[in-house]
Amino acid sequence: MNRETPVILASTSPYRRDLLARLDILFTVAAPAVEETPLPDETPAQLVQRLAQAKAGAVFAQHPQAIVIGADQMAVCEGEVLGKPGSAERAARQLRRISGKRVEFLNGLAVMAPTLPLGRVELVVYTVHMRALSEEEIADYIRRDQPLDCAGSLRSEGLGIALASRLEGEDPTALIGLPLIRLCTLLAAAGRPVLG
Repeated sequence: MNRETPVILASTSPYRRDLLARLDILFTVAAPAVEETPLPDETPAQLVQRLAQAKAGAVFAQHPQAIVIGADQMAVCEGEVLGKPGSAERAARQLRRISGKRVEFLNGLAVMAPTLPLGRVELVVYTVHMRALSEEEIADYIRRDQPLDCAGSLRSEGLGIALASRLEGEDPTALIGLPLIRLCTLLAAAGRPVLG
């Protein structure tokens, strides 16, 4: 691989696009057509890894000379998957649910490349310990930060950080949806190190 090998992000997420741009590599974005329904008895950890691999695979099938990055994320609290709320009412319900509790953000990360035709898939977990939240704090946060497109109603790169008592994990970018530390390792394995 060389620096001329195209890099494609198999995601239309603006958050992932902004994160990948931090690595200062040229890339394009492609929307993967992937069915995201969980399989019977599939755990959230298995699901995010499968979906990350499926997204990368769908785009890699169309661009087999490229390095393709696929990612998926889920927020889980006490075994319950918390999706994107989509409305202020659902966001308030989610925030009440996770108030004072521990939320795990599960990230599936996959890279496919000509040098890695079977791809590499990783699971990166980042944990947020939530403060006990008052109704006033929840309402003010939703009004000001509008976290309606964020898993678990937590926009950590905004005011959501004020809802946490502690963060725990190897890579804070995993909380936003694209674990850059692990991605650098996978890009190097694909023959496209970020530096050097």
